[in-house]
Parts: sequence; C-alpha cells; structure tokens
Amino acid sequence: MTEAQFTETRPAPGPAPEAAAPLVFITGASSGIGQALAQQYAQRGWRLALVARRAAQMEAWARAQGLGPDRAAVYAADVGDPDAIAAAGRECLTRQGLPDVVIANAGISVGMDTAEREDLDVMRDTLQVNVLGMAATFHPFLAALRERRRGTLVGIASVAAVRGMPGHGAYCASKAAAVAYCESLRGECRPFGVKVVALLPGYVATPLTARNRYPMPFLLTAEAFAQRALPAIDRGTPRRVIPWPMAIVAVLLRILPDRLFDRLFAGRGRKHRKHE
Repeated sequence: MTEAQFTETRPAPGPAPEAAAPLVFITGASSGIGQALAQQYAQRGWRLALVARRAAQMEAWARAQGLGPDRAAVYAADVGDPDAIAAAGRECLTRQGLPDVVIANAGISVGMDTAEREDLDVMRDTLQVNVLGMAATFHPFLAALRERRRGTLVGIASVAAVRGMPGHGAYCASKAAAVAYCESLRGECRPFGVKVVALLPGYVATPLTARNRYPMPFLLTAEAFAQRALPAIDRGTPRRVIPWPMAIVAVLLRILPDRLFDRLFAGRGRKHRKHE
C-alpha cells in the first residue's frame, strides 16, 4: 500500500476550530492497547483520529460507541509503509486539525531464528513497523507541534527493550531502538514545549500475546493498561513501565550479571516464529 485509504463518512474539510474538543491520533487502533486507549479518550470527550489496516472493523467499533463523524475519523493505513502513515497524518491535519496527543502504538511481535534466512526478513519487517513506523507516525505533525509549542508524542515500546530475550531478537531490538529513538526525540522537542513519552508495557492480554508459550507475570488487560497510561501521558512522563511491579523486574533484569541472566532464561519458551 503506497497511499492511505480513508472512510467516506468524514467531517467537513479544514482545521478544527479552537473551541473544538482536544484531538488524539492513535495508530493500531482496531484492537488491543490502541483500541483501549481510544476508549479512554472517548470517555473523556476527546475527538479521535484512528489509524488501522482494518478500517471496517474500526468504523464498526466507533459506531458501536456512538461516535459520529464529528467525534471520530478512521484512516486505513499500514504503519509498515512510511508514505501511507505519513499521508494519513496529513489527511488528519486537513480534516480534523492538529492533534494534542499523537500515539504511535501499532507494532508487530514475531519470534526469529537468525540461522533461518526467512527470519532475516522478519527482523527487517519488525524494525520497519516498530521503529520506522513510529517515526513516520510523528513526522507529519512535528513541525506544526513545534510551532504551536505544545503537544505530546507517545511511543508504545515494551519492557522487552530492557534485555534481549532468547528467540525474541527482532522484537527486543526493535523496542530497545524505539525507546532510544523517543529519548533522542525528547531532547530535540524539549526547547519547543513538546513532550515525548515512552511507555513500556509489561505483559498485556492482546492478540499479540495470546499465543505466547511462556509465563507472563503481572498480565494486564488492555483496558487496565490504558487506564494506567493516561496519567503518565497527561504528565508528560519521559518513560514509564506499566504495571509498576514490572518496573521493579525490569530494573533487576538490567543489573543482573550476564551469566546469571543467561542461566535464568535458559530453556525458556520462545515466541512463535512467523511460519509456525
């Protein structure tokens, strides 16, 4: 897909008036964390710009929530295609105005084995979506946010960014890169009053984790994660691991000597590879 596709039901073109409710732009909004975040913002009375590959599913959800075209617009775009997601952002600017919060949530999680040639493609695709897709999500809004000198960019990373887990090379590398990218962007945006927040979920019950074949301590529902995430976004917290017990685990894993870390995770179940 090289161009974003948009729904037929749309508000009148042109930037939203100043008196309009605040606007949040969310990628990966058709399920899991993205949809749960959309629900939380809808309950607050915010307007929604919802991006997903499955536009029909997203539209059905918006209708079920009673959200008319004045409250929610759906943009069908593949975050793995930088041109498509950037086009969706530009269309949002035209149709709904400049968002107050931009959430780069869309991501993929697939196991890999470097010995297998096809898994090199898995790593490329994972980095494309989880890192480049995040930057492409922020890109169309950044100049205008800096000029306005207000707004928040949110990158959904993962506690998997803390240490590289066996069989998770592509995913852990992508999430570590996403955290580092958000940290770099935060320093660039601070002089302009724009906040950058990196959220690191622990285990969240979503379609991405449903088939995991290993223990998932402190598992949260997507709704519980979203409820905890919004206060961190409101405050512009630079980095937050959710839930807090997983933050303690993350610190311990980070300081654990490599030999002990390797022993601890020896024989641990690995994430399913693409062709399994």
